[in-house]
Amino acid sequence: MKLGANSLLFGSWDMETAFKYLAMAGYDGIEMSAIDSMSQHLVLSRWRECAPEIVRLSKAYDLELLAMEQSSRDADLMELAFQAAVETGIPIINCGPGGVADDESTYPQVLDELGALVTRAEHYGVTLCAKAHVGQYVYNTPTSLRVLEDIQSPNFGLDMDPSHIHRAGENPVEAIAAVVDRIKHVHIRDCKGRQQGPGKPHEQANGRGDIDLVGYIRVLHEHGYAGPLNLEVIGTKAKEYTLEQCCIIGAESRGHMQACLQAAGAR
Repeated sequence: MKLGANSLLFGSWDMETAFKYLAMAGYDGIEMSAIDSMSQHLVLSRWRECAPEIVRLSKAYDLELLAMEQSSRDADLMELAFQAAVETGIPIINCGPGGVADDESTYPQVLDELGALVTRAEHYGVTLCAKAHVGQYVYNTPTSLRVLEDIQSPNFGLDMDPSHIHRAGENPVEAIAAVVDRIKHVHIRDCKGRQQGPGKPHEQANGRGDIDLVGYIRVLHEHGYAGPLNLEVIGTKAKEYTLEQCCIIGAESRGHMQACLQAAGAR
């Protein structure tokens, strides 16, 4: 498994700040945030300007470009995301599934939107991942299995996030076995309680919450998962966290992830 972090942890700063401090923390790679409301890193409306800088920073700080997160399923915006991925060599694009939890009438649109995006992913030779997300149609193991059954393309996979599964009332360690064969990306963070949101940014640092991340990573390893394990901490920009606080969250989580891998025999 490759340890990375989403650049949105440093959403209040420029891209180089994210690369610099994630490299200092010892990460193997980085996930580029393409969510304008959370960062101004990979800005898709001007991706041709951003792409050379992303490639330069990747080489300068020896951080592999592991993935991109673009939460919208807007066809035009995602077309730009696919083009940017090809230009930079980013292999995976993560998005949300859409729809409304427990509202069956919204599933056809979920399937139509994701299916169309998977067709474009096939065209560009990249992988599209969607994750179970609190409040959206795909939010737990049964709904994850349904969309995975309906979209069989090798260019489509699950972005597994234990914090969302935890907040859906499931045990992520037990839930992961049912979908592990289709997991192509992991967003990881901790979470206290089972409320709607994941908590304050510092509470999302791995090891500070209620999720058995050691057991979670052990199951991934036992099933041969070798993809990205990307920390995704949200809220630092809105909460006006300092640069020092963001660095601590990133470094603390990297240390916990490394310890989990070692405990599982994966490193």
